[in-house]
Amino acid sequence: MSKTLAFLHTSPVLVPAFTSLAAELLEGIRTFHMVDESLIKNTIAAGSLTKDTARRVFRHVESAQMAGADAVLVTCSSIGAAVPMARPLIDVPVMRIDEPMAEAAVSQGRKIGVAATLNTTLEPTLELLRQTADRMGRPAEMVACLCEGAFEAVVRGDTEHHDALVRTAIERLVKAVDVVVLAQASMARVVAAMPAQPAPVLSSPRLAMERAREVLA
Repeated sequence: MSKTLAFLHTSPVLVPAFTSLAAELLEGIRTFHMVDESLIKNTIAAGSLTKDTARRVFRHVESAQMAGADAVLVTCSSIGAAVPMARPLIDVPVMRIDEPMAEAAVSQGRKIGVAATLNTTLEPTLELLRQTADRMGRPAEMVACLCEGAFEAVVRGDTEHHDALVRTAIERLVKAVDVVVLAQASMARVVAAMPAQPAPVLSSPRLAMERAREVLA
């Protein structure tokens, strides 16, 4: 019987990208998408992931399981800290989109640059990298870069300005670190359009989907 992967998004703009990746990487796997923009909006308003929002993330994941999902992928790093809270209470694998990226970054370099367009994403990503480095027993130094104005640009539909700000941040970081991670899935298309850089630039969607393929195998 074919297995099913559920996606939990905080923005509808991610649905086409993950649909395309699923078609490429998850042959024979059924998928469905759940979108709740209020999760990220409430997190931004509060300045961090609150208990109320974490509980709502859990309920979405539980709903996905009840709808037939054999695994759930949470695609927003800002709410990623809710994933470890949900795992003990859910009977199917619950994946955090940025975990494979964090593992790859810690494996590839000691000095890690982190680019984000939201502080509510930047801080959880930095913490995940610290936790991952500790778990893997590897030294890691983080260099953070917040792309001021990029999130506001993409919200108003100005993806060109968003991409330009992210591209500038990447070009600055690659000169100073061993590896760069992009804290948001929405940033992946920027590096895909750039030439080869002096340091590896990692984005989460493809790595997370490769992990999902392994989990569902």
